Amino acid sequence: MAARLVKRCACLLSEAARLAPAGPPAGRLSLARVARKPLTSSATSPSSHVPASSSQHLEKEQATTPYPGRQEVDELIRKATGPEELLELLGGGRGLQQGQAALMVIRLSRLLSEKPEDKALLVQDARFQQLLQLVNSQITTVWHGTLVKLLRSLYTLALPATSKELLSVEQEVRWRLRRLKFKHLAFLAESSAAYMQERGSRELLAELLLNLERRWVEVEDGRTLVALLAKAGSLSEPLMNHLEDKCLDLVEQFGPEELQRVLVALAAQNRRSLPLLRAISYHLVQKPFPLNKGVLLDLAYAYGKLGFHQTQVFQRLATDLLPHVPSLTSGEVARCAKSFALLKWLNLPLFEAFAQHVLSRAQSVAMSDLCNVLLAFARLNFRPEQEEAFFNLVHEKLGSQLADLDPALQVDVLWALCVLQQARASELQAVLRPELHTQFLGDRSPRGQSTLQKLLHINATARLEHPEYAGPLLPATALDPGPPAPERKVTPLQKELQETLKGLLGGADRGRFSVATQYGWVLDAEVLLDAEGQFLPLRDFVAPHLSPPSGGQLPPPTAKRLAFLRWEFSNFASRSKDLLGRFVLARRHVLAAGFLVVDVPYYEWLELRSEWQKAAYLKDKMRKSVAEELAK
Repeated sequence: MAARLVKRCACLLSEAARLAPAGPPAGRLSLARVARKPLTSSATSPSSHVPASSSQHLEKEQATTPYPGRQEVDELIRKATGPEELLELLGGGRGLQQGQAALMVIRLSRLLSEKPEDKALLVQDARFQQLLQLVNSQITTVWHGTLVKLLRSLYTLALPATSKELLSVEQEVRWRLRRLKFKHLAFLAESSAAYMQERGSRELLAELLLNLERRWVEVEDGRTLVALLAKAGSLSEPLMNHLEDKCLDLVEQFGPEELQRVLVALAAQNRRSLPLLRAISYHLVQKPFPLNKGVLLDLAYAYGKLGFHQTQVFQRLATDLLPHVPSLTSGEVARCAKSFALLKWLNLPLFEAFAQHVLSRAQSVAMSDLCNVLLAFARLNFRPEQEEAFFNLVHEKLGSQLADLDPALQVDVLWALCVLQQARASELQAVLRPELHTQFLGDRSPRGQSTLQKLLHINATARLEHPEYAGPLLPATALDPGPPAPERKVTPLQKELQETLKGLLGGADRGRFSVATQYGWVLDAEVLLDAEGQFLPLRDFVAPHLSPPSGGQLPPPTAKRLAFLRWEFSNFASRSKDLLGRFVLARRHVLAAGFLVVDVPYYEWLELRSEWQKAAYLKDKMRKSVAEELAK
């Protein structure tokens, strides 16, 4: 570092000697004349001892050029249309002055930004190596703004990480970090942070982030803030927290594009910042600015990814998207339908438009897009008005392409058809064949367990809803739930329901709780009633729904088997009392298995205050279920 300081002092002295008039006595140096030369040298280093008055001059950007012919060279660099024009300047007898070599490198990177094959040839060119050496020799005289652009250009030109010139520029940037303006730090973070990560420039990246963390209050405009949030926020938790606070201060100034970029940045990091999401939602609802198609799609994606529910925002998104549906691509329709399905938000006109869009492009719609639309419809239990035409298209596409899909996707698609009651025997056979399902039987990963459970639901659909189905089916070993998995946190509704039922039964042998069936569903409780409405001991009678079946004797012909199913808030579509498709399928299977279903939705249970009310509620529910069965 001392050697670098001596070198820079020598530069100052040589420039002073060249520019000083002949009149002054020998040995006297006019620093004022030196200061007129707009240099950025070692004054940018934290260890520098250049006087304050000089450092102020060194920080000023160069407005005019004191060198004859400089403007001509700068103009040639700016107007160059190819690398050869720039490289010829090295051998044209023109002496490149301070900073011009760096400007040439920056211009070269721009010209070759979309030509990766030409970048490799350029790096091997002897003239380019000469240019890099010239840049390295002038590095201490390059202005701050040019320096950060130079570093970005060297990264984009894909210089080797061990390049002497690249390391020299990185070191110079490190020395100047504390003296750089905040806009230069933001530019580095936006344009070069990803390259620093890839190339292993960890020390430079760490110092850059540290300086951003210390100076985050200097952010004054929304564009810089949004760029930092997207590019550097994920690299530093303290910086991200500061940027979110700054977003709350500036969110009133944001336009739709800034709001879009903030939400997409949060979604990309899966960062659910509730204060910021609420503030953005408020301004999306209150401000009348128009939202174009791209912004609407990104907003729907971000809200779906983050699982943030705001009814008024969803209503606006659905209303504004509806006129754009005819101009959307099939991929955009699938993406949008998936986002609204994740939000559990069913807007009938919008989803009808999605279905019509798919039908109008029946020949060109990609199989992956059709699968995503189908899965979205199944999650929300949505059937379009042109149901027959839509599902005929689905079956036609699946007939020739089902076997070509990923095995897990095959299971997902057929499960969606089972939810919507559209599965065909040939499709059930294709998914339940041993060659496909055996690969999931031993998979203990979360994804594998989810796929296996869907296979159980498909198997139950074949057995309970397709009496003509001849096989194949899952083996008996696959139907055994095995050792109980670690239970999730018991919900208040689940706990109160079990406690109330235990009080009604009067004995532990008269009911079962958390009953895992061979159909892939778990019943909250199960009881058996005789003809007079009295509870029978379950252990004495056959239970065909268990795996393996238990009990010895058949229940009386007049006995009724009741299943209690609680429906939590999360089981319903947003702002609706309609169950999601998964739970509609569960209820249908339990009914087909011979049970009478006692539904216990959260919104009815919350109205019950006393234990007596809860017990009376369950008794009344059981009586109604039995009466409805007898009335059939």
